Amino acid sequence: MAAAGVVNGKIIYEQEGVYIHSSCGKTNDQDSLISGILRVLEKDAEVIVDWRPLDDALDSSSILYAGKDSSSVVEWTQAPKERGHRGSEHLNSYEAEWDMVNTVPSKKKPHTTGDAPSHRNGKSKWSFLFSLTDLKSIKQNKEGMGWSYLVFCLKDDVVLPALHFHQGDSKLLIDSLEKYVVLCESPQDKRTLLVNCQSKSLSQSFENLLDEPAYGLIQAGLLDRRKLLWAIHQWKKIKKDPYTATMVGFSKVTNYIFDSLRGSDPSTHQRPPSEMADFLSDAIPGLKINQQEEPGFEVITRIDLGERPVVQRREPVSLEEWSKNIDSEGRILNVDNMKQMIFRGGLSHALRKQAWKFLLGYFPWDSTKEERIQLQKQKTDEYFRMKLQWKSVSEEQEKRNSRLRDYRSLIEKDVNRTDRTNKFYEGQDNPGLILLHDILMTYCMYDFDLGYVQGMSDLLSPLLYVMENEVDAFWCFASYMDQMHQNFEEQMQGMKTQLIQLSTLLRLLDSGFCSYLESQDSGYLYFCFRWLLIRFKREFSFLDILRLWEVMWTELPCKNFHLLLCCAILESEKQQIMEKHYGFNEILKHINELSMKIDVEDVLCKAEAISLQMVKCKELPQAVSEILGLQDSEVTTPDSDTGEDENVGMTSPTSTFQSDSLPVLATSGARDDNLTQTSVSPNVSRLTPA
Repeated sequence: MAAAGVVNGKIIYEQEGVYIHSSCGKTNDQDSLISGILRVLEKDAEVIVDWRPLDDALDSSSILYAGKDSSSVVEWTQAPKERGHRGSEHLNSYEAEWDMVNTVPSKKKPHTTGDAPSHRNGKSKWSFLFSLTDLKSIKQNKEGMGWSYLVFCLKDDVVLPALHFHQGDSKLLIDSLEKYVVLCESPQDKRTLLVNCQSKSLSQSFENLLDEPAYGLIQAGLLDRRKLLWAIHQWKKIKKDPYTATMVGFSKVTNYIFDSLRGSDPSTHQRPPSEMADFLSDAIPGLKINQQEEPGFEVITRIDLGERPVVQRREPVSLEEWSKNIDSEGRILNVDNMKQMIFRGGLSHALRKQAWKFLLGYFPWDSTKEERIQLQKQKTDEYFRMKLQWKSVSEEQEKRNSRLRDYRSLIEKDVNRTDRTNKFYEGQDNPGLILLHDILMTYCMYDFDLGYVQGMSDLLSPLLYVMENEVDAFWCFASYMDQMHQNFEEQMQGMKTQLIQLSTLLRLLDSGFCSYLESQDSGYLYFCFRWLLIRFKREFSFLDILRLWEVMWTELPCKNFHLLLCCAILESEKQQIMEKHYGFNEILKHINELSMKIDVEDVLCKAEAISLQMVKCKELPQAVSEILGLQDSEVTTPDSDTGEDENVGMTSPTSTFQSDSLPVLATSGARDDNLTQTSVSPNVSRLTPA
């Protein structure tokens, strides 16, 4: 228990309508309800959990400290008064009638007579306060029991009265506490959360950070306890939501851990070998892509990819060029040629609103203008029917629909931090933010199984920016999500597959670089996770993303062209990574800091050149052919069709990738005359692109 004293802490969490059911009524065993305010406060390195009856809280903010007597009943001593300021953090609401923030004040029921709790100096004996360091476990209510409740058990076996959350979910409190302590389910009772437990999913070396000797180091000041707990909390977030973790960057987390471990001693500034790679491999279960250690992979020897051609890009397709390729009824003529022009140069901005609908499959390429008008009418009706589904859900209904509540909460949180520096979304009460919110909520009705997952707002934002129309943006987004769906599914099969495929391509292009990454525990290529998850959205400027995405939507020059874009970026960074001998943490940090520094045109040129180099290779491994979709036909490129563009040369120096000295590993069961015959894992051969 904390000693008595004055708390001038920062309010981290505050909730009214948190009741104690005192069970002191004499008739019908009816509980007496004591309404109170629950707060979590932070002062220096200490975090305090405080509950007081509402009448105590209303006269002044007196913080009470706990002291335990011999009967395990908590008594309280009053600290000097201090005036607290309630932190009102309401979620932004775009339409008042749909505001789910409960602003109705709680109604206090009077204590019954008889055995009702007495007050000392006007304060209820039910008040309690404890330091988070004294918390042992938290027991939660069973599902379907109405409002939620929590029971705190302290390390000295004091069990505090159950707190019933009549006006809100207790999950927000749990989330607040997890910023400071590690919570995990008890193996004996899933309703019980144990404090500072060792998560079995983390490596044993990480578990040891919380053992008794480590705790002694913390107490002695050799480890920064708050940094360490923060880092552990972030790794738990990686497991729950890899998107959020990658948005803030893996390096930020690893820096905290290493800073906590090494302190000020320069001799300890080396990273603990292999530990962080283990943490990351556990963050995405089932993702093991270090193919040299995977049994059943086919070994490919000495592949000569030949020279890499020089590729140059053209000017964006103009409105005039587009108009020349439309017949009298509005059909697009010579679709393949149009796609090639878009691939080579992108689109002028004035054309995007029209052309993106074709590229994303919202409009069929062979449709007439009249057919598109009718399609838009049909899709408009369909959209607003779905929108009405969530708009018509009452507040009472939503209280009984936890999934919809969760979706709304995530969407509101993400919308408020999506591209807010862009003029289209900046400022408060921005209509663009309202449309982002409404489209994402409507998508939950369109695909309720997937619903909303963090990261989807990043994919929608550029679409809405270009379309400037709610309905058109929604259907373009739905089409884009058809391509990206696997990235956001719970099992993350799409992400696993893409990282495995990227590893295969990179090993073919430069097995030496792959070997170096593996020697630094970076063979899993986790630093590419964010690139793949939201298609480079955070790596390029907003306008560059518009160019990059429209090029990728042409599906030229091959399947999985985005993986070749990854290879092109890594090729550009290879020299610095290897010459400066970057280790695991430095690689993560370096890749994370590339954001907004990558030249989109340069990357597109390099990636296309890699594709041309591969298609001309006569001994291309079957696994690579399958990844790029080259089994039955060569890559379709602008210069392989009409020869219209004369900017593709074949005289550039050989690629900086060196691939003729080390074996290449492939993930396919197919056989080739030049391949060493080995058994192949059937699970690997079933992997498909996301």
